[in-house]
Amino acid sequence: MGSDDWGSCSDNEDYLQDRNEDDDEEDCYSSGFLSKLQFRKDISKARWVDDLAMAEVVEKKGKMWVTMGIVRNGNTYCSIEETLFLIEIGALHVLDGNDIHLSLKELYEKLSNGKSGCYWELFEVYKHLRSLGYVVGRHGIPWSVKGQQIQSGTCSLEGSQDSNEMLEMEPKDENSVIELFNNMQITDVQSTIQSRN
Repeated sequence: MGSDDWGSCSDNEDYLQDRNEDDDEEDCYSSGFLSKLQFRKDISKARWVDDLAMAEVVEKKGKMWVTMGIVRNGNTYCSIEETLFLIEIGALHVLDGNDIHLSLKELYEKLSNGKSGCYWELFEVYKHLRSLGYVVGRHGIPWSVKGQQIQSGTCSLEGSQDSNEMLEMEPKDENSVIELFNNMQITDVQSTIQSRN
């Protein structure tokens, strides 16, 4: 039995031609812009609230809710980066106010308009850290306010007479970390390394 010349096989040439035509499509997927969706049997549901630029979780499934979202008045809310991450891993369906399913593309557009307090680069960092197993949340926004006194000017979810809820995304903390460092007075500095002679 002689050796066959597999390089002249017409199927191989067709494959290379098809492969070259699909290069643009492959580049789109390899750039990370479109994530690979994962499918799960237990999928939570949320409703997008435009005023808050967050998703209100209406049906929780799975253990991920221990480290995801913030809780206000018994409701769990997810920031846009959490919402997108959960959709990408196939753990969340998001509906709009009319119970119409929001696509991943529509939520990417909400991210790109910048009104949510998050941008594409920040989302990429969030997604990478979560995929490595880190628990990530926005700075200055507590996950829960149970047992804490809520004061005016802090992050809170307050109900009004019309049942419209507002979330202050930027806490106004007078004792910020930067101020604390600026006010710190160091009077004595000594070396902790001792030389041996």
